[in-house]
Amino acid sequence: MFNHHDITRNACMLHGPLARHGYDWWWHSFTAQDEETGEDKPFFIEFFVCNPALAEDEPVLGQLPDNREAGKKPSYLMVKAGTWGEDACQLHRFFAWKDVHMHGDAPFQIEAEDCLACETALKGSVSITPEEAAAHPEWMCDGGEMSWDIKVDKQIAFNVGYGASKPLRDAEAFAMYWHAEGMKSAYSGTVTFNGRKYTVTPERSYGYADKNWGRDFTTPWVWLSSNCLTSKKTGKQLRNSVFDIGGGRPKIYFVPLDRRLLGVFYYEGKEYDFNFSKLHLMVKTEFTFEEHDEEVIWHVRQENIHAAMETEVHCLKKDMLLINYEAPDGSRRHNRLWNGGNGWGTVKLYDRQNGQLILTDEIEATHIGCEYGEYDHEEPYSGEGGFGCKDGKTNKEFCGMTRIERVKKYEKLFDEAVISHDPEKLRMLETYYTSGEWREDYEADERGELPRDLKRGVLSQDALYELLEEADLLV
Repeated sequence: MFNHHDITRNACMLHGPLARHGYDWWWHSFTAQDEETGEDKPFFIEFFVCNPALAEDEPVLGQLPDNREAGKKPSYLMVKAGTWGEDACQLHRFFAWKDVHMHGDAPFQIEAEDCLACETALKGSVSITPEEAAAHPEWMCDGGEMSWDIKVDKQIAFNVGYGASKPLRDAEAFAMYWHAEGMKSAYSGTVTFNGRKYTVTPERSYGYADKNWGRDFTTPWVWLSSNCLTSKKTGKQLRNSVFDIGGGRPKIYFVPLDRRLLGVFYYEGKEYDFNFSKLHLMVKTEFTFEEHDEEVIWHVRQENIHAAMETEVHCLKKDMLLINYEAPDGSRRHNRLWNGGNGWGTVKLYDRQNGQLILTDEIEATHIGCEYGEYDHEEPYSGEGGFGCKDGKTNKEFCGMTRIERVKKYEKLFDEAVISHDPEKLRMLETYYTSGEWREDYEADERGELPRDLKRGVLSQDALYELLEEADLLV
C-alpha cells in the first residue's frame, strides 16, 4: 500500500555525513485564481537546505567565484518561489544557518524571518529586483516579488516503502531519496505576485507536496504528477485520484543503475503501483523525452504483474522554467532542467485479466507538474547486477550454495525473523532482497525449477517486502 502517510519521512534528514554533504527540500506546487480575472495560475514554493555542518555567518553560495576557488561547499536555507506561464520565473532568498530555526524531527518546521514551512502551513516572501538578479548570478534566479500565506491539507500520500526506510537511509544506500506525503493536497490562502493578488481554494488548487534529500541528484531527472483528472470512460472528474511518476537513474552505494522510474496511480481508491524497488511486482518501465521547437513531450510505459500504465504529457516551453539548483559539492551539472506546472496529457490504465491487459480507463490530465533534465555528462551504467547488487552476490556466507540450498537457508532466516525481528537476520534478508539473487530465485520458481515440496514463503510476491516494511515501522 503506497497511500501510507508517514511524517517521520518529512523530517529533516541532514544528519551524520549528510550534514556536511547533503541537501533536503520540501516542495509545494498548486494552482491559484487571479482575483480580477478568475484565470488559473500555477505557483511553487520550496524550502531547500544544504550542508548545515558547514555553516558560516553568511549564506555560503557555491556559485560565487571566490567560494569556488576556496573549495567551499554551499551552506544555507534557500526559500525558492515562483510561477509558470509566459511570465515564468524563479525567485531565491538565502539565509545563513544562524538565522534559521528548525524543528528537524516530525512534525518538521523550518522558519527564518517571515518565511515558514511546516506540515500544514506556508508563509513567506521573496523580493529581488531585475538589477540585483543580473548583478548576482550566484543567486541563480530571476527578478520579481512574491508573498504567500497558505494552509496545506495533505490528502493522499506516495510512500515509496522500504526503498526510503530507516535502514537504507542510515546506510545512505541511495544518492537521492523521495517521499510524497501529499501527492494530492488541498491548498487554501492567498498569493501576491508582482502586485497582482491570487486566491487559492481547496477545490481548484490541484496541489502537490513532496520532498527529496540525499548527497546528489539524479540524471536523467523525471517528474510527472496531477490530480486534475477526468475519465474519458464516464466523462466525470476523478476527485479521489492522482498519479505520480519520478526518478530517472538511481545510484545505490555510489553505483548508477539503469534507467528506471517509480510510478503510481491512485484511481478512485484503487492503487496501481509501479515501484521498481518492490521486486515482487516485476516492474518494467520504458520512457522517452522529446524536445521540440515549441513543446516538450514525455512518454512513459510501466507494467507490473497486475496492471499497466501508459502516460503521455505535453508542455509548452514558453510556460516552463530551466530550474536551477546546485549540488552539495557546489557543482551545477543540471544546466537544462525543464520544469513546468501547465502540462496536459493522457494516462491509460490497464488491468491484467487471464493474462491479457484490458483497458480500464483513459484519463485526461491537466495542471500537470512536469520535469526533465540530464547532466552534461552521464556516468556509465554499472551493468545488470540487480537492485543494489555490486558483485552479484548477497551474503558471503551463502556463496557457493546451490539455488535450492540458498532458498532453504533464507526460508529459515525468514521464519525466524517473522517471530524475532532480529536485526542481523533482517539485514541478511534485506541484502538478499535488494540484490539480484532474490529475483533470480523467484523467476526460477516461476519457471518450475524448484521442487514442489520445497517450503519457500520467502519467495512469495510480497511476504518478504512486507516483513522488511513492518520492521522499519517498528524501528
